[in-house]
Order: sequence, then structure tokens, then C-alpha cells
Amino acid sequence: MSKSINVSYEGKPCYQIVMEQDFHNLLNELEKAGYHASQKACIVTDSNVAKLHLKELEENLKLFFDKVISFEFPAGEEYKNLDTVQKLYEFLITNHFERQDLLVAFGGGVVGDLTGFSGATYLRGIDFIQIPTTLLSQVDSSIGGKTGVDFSQYKNMVGAFYQPKLVYMNLSLLNTLPKNQYISGMGEVLKHGLIKSKDYFTWMQRNYEAIMSLEPMTVEEMVYQSCLIKRDVVERDPKEKGERALLNFGHTIGHAVEKLADFSRFHGQCVGIGMAASCFISHKSGHITKEEYEGILDTFRHFGLPTKAEGLKAEEILAVSKSDKKMAAGKIKFILLSSIGNAYINPDLSDEEICSGIQSIL
Repeated sequence: MSKSINVSYEGKPCYQIVMEQDFHNLLNELEKAGYHASQKACIVTDSNVAKLHLKELEENLKLFFDKVISFEFPAGEEYKNLDTVQKLYEFLITNHFERQDLLVAFGGGVVGDLTGFSGATYLRGIDFIQIPTTLLSQVDSSIGGKTGVDFSQYKNMVGAFYQPKLVYMNLSLLNTLPKNQYISGMGEVLKHGLIKSKDYFTWMQRNYEAIMSLEPMTVEEMVYQSCLIKRDVVERDPKEKGERALLNFGHTIGHAVEKLADFSRFHGQCVGIGMAASCFISHKSGHITKEEYEGILDTFRHFGLPTKAEGLKAEEILAVSKSDKKMAAGKIKFILLSSIGNAYINPDLSDEEICSGIQSIL
């Protein structure tokens, strides 16, 4: 049971996404990517992943690299900031890391984003690979080269496009993922179906029990299909000048909910709430039927995703949405559905139309 996907960047082969059920093939993939024993490797991880899996990864990498060190920071979105980046810089400098050495992002989206940004900026660029440990990072944030950190609670406001040299997924690690984090990842998975493939969305509805029980073959197929969708989009639009914006379906309002809730909800949960609002606007715009809209919400709830943002105010959500980095010429680039499996960018929604979607989730 293994799968791989080749990813190109600006028309040239760039890296592989490798899906396995353990770490048995990692060293072979490192060799194929051009690495050798004399290089140093620094694993960057958070306190949650470190407790569960760091020792196993260290033992595997020490079979390949002569020197392996680990940098651990506290788990949580609040630590995805420039202060943590500065501490990582100091750690790398102290350990004499040079441009030919390697960073290993071992964790979820926070770890991957922070490690990638540090890799892009340390010594003007040092290689990094992704070993994503959450469903959300496996299907979304580890692919495409978007890196960044939060600034003054503005999510991912400072960042760079910087491609990994390898994405290696040990899918068995999902078995130790807390259920609410697995459900959070389903927010991004369901998004892929809604914006690009009705057949995939329907497949997930049919395979609910196997997905939620983490049946290995079903999960592998789900991750594979999501990665294919993400790969195809980022290859066509690597720096988000057009189609890649479709991947932000649910994110404008979702990011606002995430910030106003002081990051107490997981990212994918907030994306689910944002998608619920966007689906309401899509329905009111005449693109999806009432039955389709209600069916989407039922699917979200079936997978455990929230569809309401209780306790927040519509005007606050709208105001924070307008501070989102996805604004263009003072307007929100809003992603809506023209049908299930087809999304489009609408830069001309009025505040009233956006507020109608916000009201639907309150």
C-alpha cells in the first residue's frame, strides 16, 4: 500500500508526494532526492508530535545522516510567529547549519508553514522536506510551497512561496491524531470535492464509515485524491494569480471566525463554517438548489464539522474578513460554487450579500 505523485513547479519537475503506512521507505526517498550522509538534518516539530513520534523519526534519520538534531516548540497556532522563527534561526546558527543542510518539518500545518518560511529565509534559502502528521497538512498545507507565519494575529500575513524537496506521508500517524483534529482535516478534504469534483464529494459521502474509522486503504485513497486535486491546481497557478484562489473556498469568513474565536477552534472547523456561509450565498445567487445547500450542510455535520459560529457578531466577522490578505483593490475575492464540484471567484459581492452568508451561520 503506497502511492506517489510528482509535482512540477513552473513547468519543471520539483518534488514527489509519497504516501506510505510507515517510515520504511523514507531513507530511499531521501537518497532519490539527492541527499547524503555528510549533510546535517534538523527536525522541526511541536511539543505534541515530539511526545508521540519524534524518537522514531530521529532513529530513522540517524541511519542516513551523520548528524540529526531536533528543534521543538510549544504546540499551537499562537506560536506560529516571528519569535519562534528567531529561536529557530539561533538554534541553526549555534549548530553551524549551512546552506547545503536540511530542515525536516515534522508536524501539522503550523510546523510546516513555520519550517518552510524559516527554510526560505535562513541563509537566503536552505532545503526543507515535509513530513506532515495531520490530515489537514497531508491534503493541503504541505503541498504547493505556501509558507508563512502569523503577525499580530493576522493569519499567514508574513510568508514566502518556497517549495519543499519532498513530501513524505506516514499515514499510520493519523491513528494517534485526536478525533477533533482529524475532523478538522476533513474540512479541507470536503472542500476539494466541492470546488473540483462532485464525484469525489459523493464518494466521501458513500464512504463515511470507512473514512471515520480510518480504514487504511480508504484513507490512502482519500488522501491521494485530495493531493491530486491540490497538485493540479498549484501546478497551473503556483503563486495564486488566478485559479489557486479557488482553494480559499470558505477561508475568508473562516479565517475571520478563527481570529475572533482567538484560535480556540481548529482551522478546518472554521473553514467548514466559512464554507457553510459561502454555500448559502451560492444558493441565494441561484447556483445551487436549496436541496443541494442543505445536503452539503448535512454532510458537514455528518463528518462532525460545525456549521455555526455562535457568539460572534456579523459586523465583526465582516470587518475582520476585510482585513484578509486575499483582498484585491479593496474588494474581497470571494469564492462561490457555480455547482457542486465547480467553484469560481466573485470579486463583486456587496457587503449585504456577504452579510447574508454570515447571518446564516449565526
